[in-house]
Amino acid sequence: MVPYSHFIIVAFILFAIGLVGLFTRRNTLLVLLSIELLFNSVNLLFVTFSGMVGNLDGQIAALFSMAIAAAELFRSKKTVDVSHFNSLKE
Repeated sequence: MVPYSHFIIVAFILFAIGLVGLFTRRNTLLVLLSIELLFNSVNLLFVTFSGMVGNLDGQIAALFSMAIAAAELFRSKKTVDVSHFNSLKE
């Protein structure tokens, strides 16, 4: 089994990459990708600490976070069909 410290280190590296991208990039797409890296690193920490403690609270929080992001995307686009996501082509 992989030690929990490895997951924590990977999460901190992802968070650092996301912060650097957030503060140094001017491109909107890259800034959004950096924010996504930040969210994913926090979700990884939620799941890691959930495993360390032995309960499911962190996993539920990570799942809830991903569900909120998907619902926000659906609310803004009104569809789940990826062929309709052409707003980046403009």
